[in-house]
Amino acid sequence: MLVVAALGALSPELVLAGSPFATGAQATQQQLTSILTPIAAVAVMVTGAMAWFGRLSWWWMVAVVIGTVLVFGGPQIVSWIRGMFGV
Repeated sequence: MLVVAALGALSPELVLAGSPFATGAQATQQQLTSILTPIAAVAVMVTGAMAWFGRLSWWWMVAVVIGTVLVFGGPQIVSWIRGMFGV
């Protein structure tokens, strides 16, 4: 126990190293974001054109835009909410 405490005191970067699960989750999020970006752009364009020509309700267009904002702004929204509550 004393050896572990001494190693932690001598090299704090090893003690404070990030979790491999957190880095894996961040990498997965970045990959999904890069894959979903063109799909979201096409979805917004298609629903906008369909709403413009009267084939789709404008509420569907609003729902697609809000969904896109929630998907791509998720990490910022979570950090904002955590900051509000001091977590």
